[in-house]
Amino acid sequence: MSDSMSLSSHNLAAQTLLIDADDTLWENNIYFERAIAQFISFLDHQEHSPEQVRGVLNDVERDCIVRHGYGLHSFSHALVDTFERLAVEPVTPAVHETIRGFANIIAEHPVELLPDVPATLDYLAGRHRLILMTKGAVAEQSGKIERSGLARFFESVEIVAEKDTDTYRSISAKYDLKPQSTWMGRKQSAVRYQPVAGCGPERRVRPTRQHLDPRA
Repeated sequence: MSDSMSLSSHNLAAQTLLIDADDTLWENNIYFERAIAQFISFLDHQEHSPEQVRGVLNDVERDCIVRHGYGLHSFSHALVDTFERLAVEPVTPAVHETIRGFANIIAEHPVELLPDVPATLDYLAGRHRLILMTKGAVAEQSGKIERSGLARFFESVEIVAEKDTDTYRSISAKYDLKPQSTWMGRKQSAVRYQPVAGCGPERRVRPTRQHLDPRA
């Protein structure tokens, strides 16, 4: 078989698409940014600039992720810990409650799908194997998936604690994924999946239908 015929056959074959959720299917980060802006305004630090406060929060968030994982629970801890680190006056229970409220607003926000997501998933699901793979707290992510109404497009849903090499190898074995026909779709790129060779990206492209569906 010639190279051109092999390439044509590969392009016609169904692919497996591992698709991220937050900021790929629906808005997520913008709500955290709004909460952080409210938090910094509430802190109203007299010595540190908003940029400096944000730098401290970023450091605290990284520590909280190690201790608490991803999600609103960890984010709430980060806000409280940052306030306690920077505030001049003692932090009262009422202040704690106000700070946690910034995170609670995110939890109560309706899921806002990104443009054309349902139509694109409907198009892809009829041609390829779709697996939703997102990281974070199970209850939190499950709730967003349910409220989004998008679960029907996916063969399976995987909510993982971290997206690292061990996780990708586990997912690869569970679903018998083949590197040559598996892609990761997330935010602004689709990435060739390499579960055997360290799970690194082979190439990055814009996530249009033409890129995610070789037959388009």
